[in-house]
Amino acid sequence: MQRFSFFFFLLLLFALISCKENPVHKPKGYFKIDFPKHEYQLFDKEGYPYSFEFPAYAKVVKDSTFFGETTENPWWINIEFPRFNGKIYVSYKDIGKNRLDTLLKHSFRLSDAHNSKASSKEDSVFVTKNNIHGMLFELGGNVATSNQFFVTDSTKHFLRGALYFDATPNEDSLKIVNDFLLEDMRHLISTFKWKN
Repeated sequence: MQRFSFFFFLLLLFALISCKENPVHKPKGYFKIDFPKHEYQLFDKEGYPYSFEFPAYAKVVKDSTFFGETTENPWWINIEFPRFNGKIYVSYKDIGKNRLDTLLKHSFRLSDAHNSKASSKEDSVFVTKNNIHGMLFELGGNVATSNQFFVTDSTKHFLRGALYFDATPNEDSLKIVNDFLLEDMRHLISTFKWKN
């Protein structure tokens, strides 16, 4: 019996000593995302004061409520990306009912609200070939919305858009989707037109 105990003890000691390899740390992995080809369709619905091109893999849905309240006018929409669980929330304001400087300050305030979580911020002023003026906000870090914009003619129309995902903000996992949809947002801006 002593021989068996001694043999078992040696076997156990050998097993413990032989496991000296350091474990290899494996980096976090993320799901592979196959992106569709960038193809666009025209949003030019009757009665709306604007038109633009949006991705074929998205859908435009009329937004009828704003935090439980009725929207200010009937031209608020959401551009939904079901495949990516994201939306561009689009709100339209009539400058006749609102002051342009108030709308601009509000847009900057909404963008700046993410500064505490943002690791970077880039604001780009633009004028498109359709003579549309505006600004694109790109924020880095674990922010709720990385890409926002506004367009205006400075006299009658003002439109703001912000891309949100129905997910916890995580720059590492959302970056490639944000970058992909940023290209679509830039296309929307470059094809944007006021109707009157």
